[in-house]
Amino acid sequence: MKSCAFFFLFSLTGTLYAQDWKLVWSDEFNIEGKPDSTNWNYEQGFVRNEELQWYQADNAHCKDGLLIIEGRREEVPNPRYNPQAKDWRNSRPQALYTSSSITSRNKKSFLYGRFEVRARIPLARGSWPAIWTLGNTMEWPSCGEIDIMEYYLIKGVPHILANAAWGGEQRYKAIWDSSTLPLSHFTEPDPDWGSKFHIWRMDWDEQAIKLYLDDELLNEIPLDKTTNGNLGYYSNPFKQEHYILLNLALGSNGGEPDDTAFPLLYEIDYVRVYQKK
Repeated sequence: MKSCAFFFLFSLTGTLYAQDWKLVWSDEFNIEGKPDSTNWNYEQGFVRNEELQWYQADNAHCKDGLLIIEGRREEVPNPRYNPQAKDWRNSRPQALYTSSSITSRNKKSFLYGRFEVRARIPLARGSWPAIWTLGNTMEWPSCGEIDIMEYYLIKGVPHILANAAWGGEQRYKAIWDSSTLPLSHFTEPDPDWGSKFHIWRMDWDEQAIKLYLDDELLNEIPLDKTTNGNLGYYSNPFKQEHYILLNLALGSNGGEPDDTAFPLLYEIDYVRVYQKK
């Protein structure tokens, strides 16, 4: 569905009332070819978490009203390869998989609001799709990270995650508030869950971040506890603008890929951002 709703009904103590929202930005992906370059950038190469994929723009395209991020089993030489390198990004001679990660960094960023993403995610072993945000200032994790959706393996069991992270007293060591639900929580009541599109939502204001899947609250993070440590100058990274990332990682937390499942398709119907009128 491509209709844009401008208001929602809520219930408080049994009383219905209307809470109006204004659509301030969206990408409906109603074009053919590459995603809109006024909205999205591409990450390139080996990026994070010692994942297996080589990120490249070629694996993201729009078709039939969807953004399709494709994970492929294909070899790509690493132009930064150095057999003496200690950094994993340089010590690997090649990648055996490719995928895409698109971000709105330096193009679209937002402070507070309702974020909605309708998507169908790949569930094959090895896939690690995500919908997330990062703050515009400071290095990670003091910039703040919000994982509206992650899907990966925990001790070999598929899980859906909804998280936030911020900085502590050690560089690159995050403080996490994580919700982890086994995939079976969703597939047992609906065996066809994996073949359907679902709506991931974040409601974010001055008090809290609330993360939902199909209107089920997965995690609520009060902002009075998300203050950075000294490396982040005791700031609150969730009281600044964040930009959006959509990516399909392979390996690492996703587990060893099932090569028989490729290509993997991560399909996004829309990304919408609303703010209160």
